[in-house]
Amino acid sequence: MSNSYGKLFRITTFGESHGPAVGVTIDGCPAGLEISAEEIQHALDRRRPGQSDITTPRKEEDKVTILSGIFEGRTTGTPIALVVNNKDQHSHDYSHVEHAFRPSHADYTYTAKYGTRDYRGGGRSSARETVARVAAGALAAKLLHHHGITVQAYVSQVGTVKLRKPYYELDLSQIDTNKVRCPDGKTAARMIGVVEEARDSLDTIGGVVSCVVKGVPAGLGEPVFDKLHAELGKAMLSINAVKGFEYGSGFEGVKMRGSQHNDQFYTDEEGNVRTKTNNSGGIQGGISNGQDIYFNVAFKPVATILQPQTTINDAGEEITLQGKGRHDPCVLPRAVPIVDAMAALVIADFLLRQKANKL
Repeated sequence: MSNSYGKLFRITTFGESHGPAVGVTIDGCPAGLEISAEEIQHALDRRRPGQSDITTPRKEEDKVTILSGIFEGRTTGTPIALVVNNKDQHSHDYSHVEHAFRPSHADYTYTAKYGTRDYRGGGRSSARETVARVAAGALAAKLLHHHGITVQAYVSQVGTVKLRKPYYELDLSQIDTNKVRCPDGKTAARMIGVVEEARDSLDTIGGVVSCVVKGVPAGLGEPVFDKLHAELGKAMLSINAVKGFEYGSGFEGVKMRGSQHNDQFYTDEEGNVRTKTNNSGGIQGGISNGQDIYFNVAFKPVATILQPQTTINDAGEEITLQGKGRHDPCVLPRAVPIVDAMAALVIADFLLRQKANKL
């Protein structure tokens, strides 16, 4: 099982949803980076359950404990270990699926691969694992901030309700002003209505999280197999419930001709190389070109629904299964900080790799 990500800024996550704790080790973070437990905690608070009535009612505090690698508010250059204890567990909520394969979950595939599985909340396949990613992402984001780089993700679509404005027309400081994390109040209200309708129908709904990365210098990314957009895609597709990734013009770009799609270069008043448009999404040839990087991440509806469904058990017998317990009707509001974290981890790793790339 692959539990590590990154080349120079490298993380390894551990733990299960109903085990004692989840956590992460971070290797390669430069010494001298100012970081506090409060900054890491702020990122975790944005991901934690129980934030509003459109998220799971579980009440995990997700309090982070720093075990190593940070001393007197600064990184020491040694491995950083962060742990978050699991507290609000209702393992008995999953006793009915001990021998059942839940539709669209990893129950069957984990059993096929390992011959066993932790049925309590999905164990390692649970989105609870993303706590560790968000904790590590807080350090990556702080490293990027030191270099003038910002990462901002937000909800741009829930079901058929879509935010029509491009990111550069939005006030991204408004992302956290509503419980769905859409930076447009009127659209957010409609999105919340869709989530509430799904929840009241004992159902779930999916959507899209968009992300923009500003301040990235030209030159990040590696030729051929470690292209910047390929790594961003891998990082996003590794998040639970993600079904699609597109950057720049994405699939809409196929409707355009080359004369429309090409990003023409010019030099601005400060002598910087710029492009008149940004259909490339800030990446050309797998390498950043200095423009804003922007992309979309599609999330499926949460697989656990509180309605009866037909499935089979581990004996191959057909059964009827109904979800129980406390689950999100829509994962999007809590997915925003996860997208933030994974984007920050990718850019931080490439930033360090670029520093070793030329004299």
